[in-house]
Amino acid sequence: MPHSQSASVTLVLGGVRSGKSRLAQQIAERAERVTFIATAERRDDPEMHAKIERHRSDRPLNWVTIEEPIQLGQTIREAGRNNDILLIDCLTLFASNLLEAYDEDTAGLQAQIDQLCIALKTAPCSVVLVSNEVGSGVVPAYELGRRFRDLVGEINQRVASISDTVLLMVAGLPFSLKGSIPAEVRQ
Repeated sequence: MPHSQSASVTLVLGGVRSGKSRLAQQIAERAERVTFIATAERRDDPEMHAKIERHRSDRPLNWVTIEEPIQLGQTIREAGRNNDILLIDCLTLFASNLLEAYDEDTAGLQAQIDQLCIALKTAPCSVVLVSNEVGSGVVPAYELGRRFRDLVGEINQRVASISDTVLLMVAGLPFSLKGSIPAEVRQ
């Protein structure tokens, strides 16, 4: 991997409300210069709006926030030059955004995933990514749900293969799938 010794890629996986965002934030808090890259788009959804505000209030005030639903590769390249850590939350919404933006344009969708992976391999700073583990649940009844589940699984696999560390959160507890649990977040 072409990272400098201080730059690394960490993927934090888990189910809904497993503590994955909290763990990713604890990892990022070790750095001085942090940019939070939010993939959620503000919409007329009161529940999502409340979740965004809750996450925002939990973050340190000195963190910069960039809202970017699709162009993660480009954002990593641009923001990475001026940061110690980029925290991307989350790849699950990124997958949803890709499906909405590209629909049946598989080439365009795959190009965005490729750009993300290239940017992660050459990132000038550490990157922490959050994603849901969606493959352990019930098979979705609808074709779009199955496409979404498969896309999230593909993105998670590709990012995990690039990552130095992959952590799985279960009931608020971190398990190491690759690499080790950072000392500052061990329970």
